[in-house]
Amino acid sequence: MESSGFRLKLFLLLFLSVMILGTVVFAYVENLDLLDAFYFSIVTVATVGYGDISPRTTEGKMLAIALIVTGVGTFLEVVAGITQVMLKRRDKEVRVEKLNMILGLFFSEIGTSLLKTLSGADPDPASLPRAFSTIGEWGDEKFKEEMNGLSRHRHQVSAAAVDLSEVKAFLEKKGDLLLRLLENPILLEHESFTELLRAIFHFRDELLNRHDLHALPAPDLKHLAGDMERIYRLLSGQWLIYMSHLRVHFPYLFSLARRTNPFDRSASATIRE
Repeated sequence: MESSGFRLKLFLLLFLSVMILGTVVFAYVENLDLLDAFYFSIVTVATVGYGDISPRTTEGKMLAIALIVTGVGTFLEVVAGITQVMLKRRDKEVRVEKLNMILGLFFSEIGTSLLKTLSGADPDPASLPRAFSTIGEWGDEKFKEEMNGLSRHRHQVSAAAVDLSEVKAFLEKKGDLLLRLLENPILLEHESFTELLRAIFHFRDELLNRHDLHALPAPDLKHLAGDMERIYRLLSGQWLIYMSHLRVHFPYLFSLARRTNPFDRSASATIRE
């Protein structure tokens, strides 16, 4: 997209330069007012040639030849460049929409449940969990503020507060879905989400390679806590981005997502008011 944009800007600049030069010189050598000179430059470059204005002087004819040779190619490049940029922009919008559909599937099947478990084991419930519990009341500025401030949260997880056996069973059940998500080519353009999936997949493998999760030594619990904290950090960021997208584009999906907010201990899909 960047190279296409640069190419378009370059040829647009060349086209405007040719048009300005042609207009000024035609006005001078053919004794035309600026509007007629600009009009003649346009119909010449566009190869329309209505014939209502034509060069009478030798200089004007030479300029018309030069304008056709240089201007037509530049004009066609500008048209082609605009078309290419519009097509690429549309293609990007389609890819982003598909990515958000994948994010929706991920949070519906895995992300929300896992985030609820990890946020529930956060030893500092007065910060991130409490702040995110009011997400249904946020506006655009509040979303931006929380996204900027998210990196300052420590994202701690107390391994003792997590039922590792339950998490192991859950991730084992979702293993096929995780693998299919990782194989999706669209995710190659979303490094942070791909990193999150890899972190979850790694944590799943760590749990599957431990037969007894009830009597783990302290160093091993610390290691698993580090894996969970990595997931907690990445998952919180992706959830916040996804919620911001739903709020703007899909209010009905946002309604359910905020009612099942994993940071709100009292959250319920049931509407009571």
